[in-house]
Amino acid sequence: MSPDDLLAALDPEQRAVATAVRGPVCVLAGAGTGKTRAITHRIAYGITTGVYKPGNVLAVTFTARAAGEMRTRLRGLGAHGVQARTFHAAALRQLGFFWPKVVGGPPPRLVEHKAQLVAAAATRVGLPADRTGVRDLAAEVEWAKVGLVVPDDYERVVAAVDRTVPGGHDAQAVARLLTAYEQVKDERGVIDFEDVLLLLAAMLAERRDVAEQVHEQYRWFVVDEYQDVSPLQQYLLDQWLGGRHELCVVGDPSQTIYSFAGATPQHLLTFPRTHPGAQVVRLVRDYRSTPQVVALANDVITVARGRGTVAPLELRAQRPDGPPVRFTAYDDDEAEAAGVVASVRRLLASGVRASEIAVLYRTNAQSEAFEEALASAGVSYQVRGGERFFARQDVREALVLLRGGARAADPDEPMPATVRDVLRSAGWSDEPPAARGAARERWEAMQALVALADELAAANPRARVADLVAELDERAAAQHAPTVEGVTLASLHAAKGLEWDAVFLTGLSEGLVPTSLAEGEAAVAEERRLLYVGVTRAREHLHLSYARSRLPGGRPTRSLSRFLVDLWPGQVRRAVPSDDDPRATERVAGQLTRWRDAHARATGVAPARVLTPSLLQAIARRRPASLEELAQVPGMGQQRLATIGADVLEAVAGAVRVTPHEFR
Repeated sequence: MSPDDLLAALDPEQRAVATAVRGPVCVLAGAGTGKTRAITHRIAYGITTGVYKPGNVLAVTFTARAAGEMRTRLRGLGAHGVQARTFHAAALRQLGFFWPKVVGGPPPRLVEHKAQLVAAAATRVGLPADRTGVRDLAAEVEWAKVGLVVPDDYERVVAAVDRTVPGGHDAQAVARLLTAYEQVKDERGVIDFEDVLLLLAAMLAERRDVAEQVHEQYRWFVVDEYQDVSPLQQYLLDQWLGGRHELCVVGDPSQTIYSFAGATPQHLLTFPRTHPGAQVVRLVRDYRSTPQVVALANDVITVARGRGTVAPLELRAQRPDGPPVRFTAYDDDEAEAAGVVASVRRLLASGVRASEIAVLYRTNAQSEAFEEALASAGVSYQVRGGERFFARQDVREALVLLRGGARAADPDEPMPATVRDVLRSAGWSDEPPAARGAARERWEAMQALVALADELAAANPRARVADLVAELDERAAAQHAPTVEGVTLASLHAAKGLEWDAVFLTGLSEGLVPTSLAEGEAAVAEERRLLYVGVTRAREHLHLSYARSRLPGGRPTRSLSRFLVDLWPGQVRRAVPSDDDPRATERVAGQLTRWRDAHARATGVAPARVLTPSLLQAIARRRPASLEELAQVPGMGQQRLATIGADVLEAVAGAVRVTPHEFR
């Protein structure tokens, strides 16, 4: 493609990105605004105009799927030879290359899961090593490492950021665990995923010859989803750059949803200061969603203004009108699952493909009800967020069978027919099994291979089984799984980066969205961004729902998510007192502090476990008079509400009775 051809396919803002081939560039790209299109055209334009050599470009992103999509698009634009990888894949490749030279011998074995190592470290320092505890501690180990928090600094850092230590453990104990974890790894001669980045960054920082070789190889960098970069990833990126500024970053602060894992949007927000003279381009034309969906997305995220956050990008819909957003309150979880599946069946009957429908929820535990309802209705589905497609044992077995089938295939038989015959012995059949579970998941995986064979044959009628095997090998290397023709069930986190024609956002009640575990305004703000991500996954059909009760016939104790009270038809927002009197806030905060400290002494827990400082101040500012008003305080959560809600209200009321003139 000529340079003019490349630019002709872009809108004015995307064209500004594509032509900014030199110097630092920051692209603030809203959901559905074509950011991948813009940055791949930028790379292709730089190559076509002779500014870049393909082998000197490194594009990094956060998921293998996104990296595979970027490589596919670059090939389609004629930009062959560009490296597009995840941070870890790029670092692992370089570490494997330099390790024999710098250290000698092969690099240590990489462990994919920390559980056994963390369990051994926990036992060593006297912490419980049960399954749940180990999982939480493993997440804390990852948070510390990606945040570049060393064991000696752990106590200070968690206190500074008001972070809740997992499992109610003492911060000193977790600091000892971090030290023991590193000792266990060293003794076993293994490294984890964070070590890959740490070790490579250390090599680049300490070995000038290694840094010079990398700097000579990679001269132009592109980082996608930059709002999710961690301090560790930024440190490695700094070593890759070596003081240069030939960097293009793309991100959206409104889609920062991985702070719990160490991600921070600060690198994106401060980019113009870190890289003086940076060109900033905003992409706000939404090509994904209808005006109805875009309007709701803007309303959901705009409420965050005035809370110390950067004003979000306001999307402008480019598609024609679509159906209105649907809002439904169900009596219970079972009724919600049944109602959602009934709507799914209507969409299928209208011609929407099952693979273009998604049911999203806050936690993975919510999937079971929808799995049962879909299976009972005979609707195919897949659950995202589980084992990787190409890591499944049944998929690996199918690939072995297909390799054999490629050698023995009848050249006169159509390739899809041969594939179907081969995969029958691997669990595929013309009709899916009725029950859910392992058998159904196996069939869905085999059906994805069959569908891919059909796609290849449609594109190239002369394609053979060997061509399918080659395609699968390439996809396996890139972890680019084929599409399963079924309704997608996924958590809101797992849905990031994906999109569907129809999306059902379910379980939108307090305690779920935001989760009751969200403590403090920052955590609640991230929950709002998570809902925004869910809304922006929908192209045309968007259904929002929640259940008033968990069980059929149960008391309707659930309330609508605070994020939707102003937006849900027929709802009246509860008035919340404003912080119009600092003296009143100080008085209530003092009363709450005295009650909290006494309660902490009586129960033998740290005061911050009862009420964190930020939560205490938020309650003091709002001065709730009922449990419903208290539930609206960010970070309160259903568990706290149930255990100490009445006592908190009494403490607040006590301060009000003492100084009634301050509360008129």
